[in-house]
Amino acid sequence: MKLYKDFRIIVFILAMLIALIAIHPGYNSEEGFTSNLQYGLDLDGGTYLRLQLDGVIAGIDADPVQIIESEFSDAFGAVEIVDHSDTGITFRTTEPPEEGAINAVGYGNGRIRGNEVTLAINKPYVIQAYLSKHLTCEVIHLGSDTYEIRSMVSESDLSGLLASVGGSIKKDLQGKPEFKEEVTKNTQELTKEVLNEKLNIWGLKEIPITPVGSNILLVDLAGIDLSTAQDIVTTPGKFEIRVQTTNNTSEHALWGDRITAVDIPKMQDGSWGVGFTLNSKGAREFGVAAVKYGAADDPDAHELIMLLDDNEVYSAPLNPTLASDLKELYEIYGEDGDWPSRGLVANTGSGDEGEIEARQLQVHLSAGALPVQVTVIGSGQVPASLGSQFKEQALIAGLFALLTVALVIFLRYRQKNILIPMIATSVSEVFMILGFATLIGWQLNLPAIAGIIAVIGTGIDHLVIITDEVLYEGKIPSLKVYLSRISKAFAIIFAAAATTILAMSPLLWMGFGALKGFAITTIIGVLIGVLIARPAYGRVIRDMLE
Repeated sequence: MKLYKDFRIIVFILAMLIALIAIHPGYNSEEGFTSNLQYGLDLDGGTYLRLQLDGVIAGIDADPVQIIESEFSDAFGAVEIVDHSDTGITFRTTEPPEEGAINAVGYGNGRIRGNEVTLAINKPYVIQAYLSKHLTCEVIHLGSDTYEIRSMVSESDLSGLLASVGGSIKKDLQGKPEFKEEVTKNTQELTKEVLNEKLNIWGLKEIPITPVGSNILLVDLAGIDLSTAQDIVTTPGKFEIRVQTTNNTSEHALWGDRITAVDIPKMQDGSWGVGFTLNSKGAREFGVAAVKYGAADDPDAHELIMLLDDNEVYSAPLNPTLASDLKELYEIYGEDGDWPSRGLVANTGSGDEGEIEARQLQVHLSAGALPVQVTVIGSGQVPASLGSQFKEQALIAGLFALLTVALVIFLRYRQKNILIPMIATSVSEVFMILGFATLIGWQLNLPAIAGIIAVIGTGIDHLVIITDEVLYEGKIPSLKVYLSRISKAFAIIFAAAATTILAMSPLLWMGFGALKGFAITTIIGVLIGVLIARPAYGRVIRDMLE
C-alpha cells in the first residue's frame, strides 16, 4: 500500500491540519507572531485571587411557635396563641389586623377571621424565614435541623439571635456546637458558575476558577491588573427587569439589587421554574410597572424581559393569577405604599430543555450579586514583562530539550533517516497538543509547558522502542517478522502509556491549579502520541529505512 493511502498517515495529516486551523498562526508588523493560543497567568502576566466564600452551616434548635409569637407581638403588640400544630398556628391580636400587615411580617399569607389569624407553617420554613429576615441574607434548609446561612455571622451573634426566641445552636455527640464557617458544595459551585458568567460578560472566557476545600476559590486572571481583577470579581453585574410596551420597546421595572434570594430550579405542575424573592421596594416597583405598562391587564401583550448587562436572558408573560394579585395590591398600597416582599417564579418549560434553561436562568438571576459575599484573602500579580520572560524561557527550555534528545538519537543510530522522522514526530506531537489546548480553550502556563516537555521525553522513549524493533539485528526484517515485532513494540508502548495515565489520574481528579494543568497536558500528550503519532511513525520509519 502506498504511504499516502495508509489510514494511519491520513489520520495523522488530518490531526495536523485541525491543529493548524485551531492555532491559526500568523504574523503582522504591529504584533509580530500571532496565534489563537491562550496563555495563562505565568506566561501572560496578570493577577491571581484567593477568595473566601462567607457563609455558615449550623444546626438550629428552635420552636416555630415561639418565633411566630415573638415576631407578631413585635408587629401588633401582645398576641395570644390559640392553637398550633406541625402544619399551622392560630393566634389572636388585640385588634382585627389587615391582610397586608400580616403578609408584611414575612411568614406567609394568613387567613383572618375577626382578630384571629391562622397561618399555614412548618418548622424549617419558620426558622428559615426568621434567620433570613434578621440576618438579611438567604438561608437554605439542608435537611433535618441543619441550615446554610449565606452570610458571615459569628457563633455568638447567631446564638444571641436564637436565644431571643428560645432557640439555640444544636450540639453534637461530643457536646460541641454544630457550627462551621463554610458553605455547601452546591453554593461553592454556584458561586463559581456566577463568577464565570460575570467574567464571560467582561469578555474573559475560559478563566480558571478552582474550588479548594469547602469555601475557597482560586481565580487566575491573565492580563488583568490587581485593581481591575478585584472590581470584576466583587462588583455585582447589572441585572434588570423591564416590561414590554409597544413596537418592541420596553420600560424599566426594577434592578437586580431588589432580589434578595434565588431558589434552586424546581419542577412544579410539569414545568421547570426558578423562584426568586423581591424585597418590599422591589415588589412595589415590579407591581407598579406591571400595572402602569399594561402587563397586569394584558400579560400576553406585555412580556417581562430580564437583562444581564444589557443582554436578554429571559422573557415571558405574567401568570394571569399573578397579574390579578398585582392589581389588587396596587389598589391597596398604591405607588408609594409599603408593599410586602414577594416571591416570584420564572417558568422555563418542561423536559430536559426546560431544566437546562432553568439552571442557566438561576445563574443569570444570581449574577447581579454572588450567592454569598466573597472576601479576598490572598492576591498577587505577575508583571507582563515577567510573563513574557517566562514565555521565552519556556520556549528555550523546550528547544533545548528537543536538541538534546536529537543529539542522543544521532549518537545512538548515526542515521539521518532515523533522526529526521523521530524529531519530526516529536515536534508534531507538540503541535497537536497545542492545537487541542486551543480547541478546548485551555490556558498554557508553566506546568502545562512542563507537561509538554515530559511528553517529549516519554515520546522519544516510545519511538526508540519502535525503531529498535524495526531494526531487527541491525537490518530491515521481512514483512512477517516486522509485523510481529511492531506488534510487540506497541504492546510495550500501550502498557507504558496506560501506566503514565494512571499515575497522572490522581492529580487530574484530586489536584488543583498547577498540578491539574501538568496532569491534563501529560495525559493529552500521551493519548495523542499512542493513538496518532506513534502509529504513523511506525509506518513511515520502515519505508524510510528501506
